[in-house]
Amino acid sequence: MFPIKDTNETRSRPFVNYLLIVANVCVFYLQITASDFEGFIVQNGFIAKNFSFFDLTTYSQAIYSMFMHGGWFHLLSNMWFLHIFGDNVEDTLGHIKYLLFYVVCGLLAVFSQYVLDPAGLIPMIGASGAISGVTGAYFALFRHAKIKALMPTFLGFWDVVALPAWFFLGYWFVLQVFSGVGSLGSIDEGGVAFFAHIGGFVAGFILIKLLNVRTITHS
Repeated sequence: MFPIKDTNETRSRPFVNYLLIVANVCVFYLQITASDFEGFIVQNGFIAKNFSFFDLTTYSQAIYSMFMHGGWFHLLSNMWFLHIFGDNVEDTLGHIKYLLFYVVCGLLAVFSQYVLDPAGLIPMIGASGAISGVTGAYFALFRHAKIKALMPTFLGFWDVVALPAWFFLGYWFVLQVFSGVGSLGSIDEGGVAFFAHIGGFVAGFILIKLLNVRTITHS
């Protein structure tokens, strides 16, 4: 399933969400124009072995890593999810709270992956954890909203169907859990940081509840 759009209207222009998308694109441009692409990632990505909870200077790489991507598909898919789900969460929280919420979710997502391999040497990059936090908040706030998604149908054809957000995001989350469990044996070898996705989603869901934001229902 691939999301095309949601049916929620916003009351305000989500300019923080736009700025986050622009920031991610700009950082990716810096990556691909750097003289050493992999060296740029090693220098700025999150490396678990170099991190200490008690050294505030090491938090910078955790934040930098949230704006970096491994390739065009990684970037575009993340930005598309942020475009679809971020505007409504920003509209609900307000601009400044949304920005803080995004960063906190991103950090908690990084730490969710970190605790599984605190001595890891492979850089972790990507906005997926922070965006997972946004989708966790969306799940809590708009679970009955409709997501128009592209789905495979009979004989290999594709069709656009409207799915409730709880089903679409719930299905996505279950996939992350199964994939994460399956990756436990090779977590020190790199690959997709599934537990950052899981941790980000759970963090977003819990944080939005702690903020006591009113649950919004849509038909």
